[in-house]
Amino acid sequence: MKNFTKNDDSFICLNCGKKVEKLGYTSRDHCPHCLVSLHIDVKPGDRMNDCLGTLTPYDIEYNGNKGYVILYKCEKCGKFHRNKSASDDNFQTILKVMNKTYNRNSFK
Repeated sequence: MKNFTKNDDSFICLNCGKKVEKLGYTSRDHCPHCLVSLHIDVKPGDRMNDCLGTLTPYDIEYNGNKGYVILYKCEKCGKFHRNKSASDDNFQTILKVMNKTYNRNSFK
């Protein structure tokens, strides 16, 4: 089985309600406005995870090669997940998560 399946669909964010457009260069897996994601992949892009919990960002790491990496925790199953930020992610939201002032409901 491949480790990555390109799945770059637009969607409406279940957290903030904003329309999220296709990313264009890779699979979109989180909202660029509030950074919230869904626990829907087993392997990137496969949409095969039955959990479907909300992945809430709890921290951001900076990696010189990868840029900003969002650290998530699933509110349903408790698993941790990491994902590279997208080029159009809201930088103010990234800073709020980095500064631990993030409240996902404040971005609705």
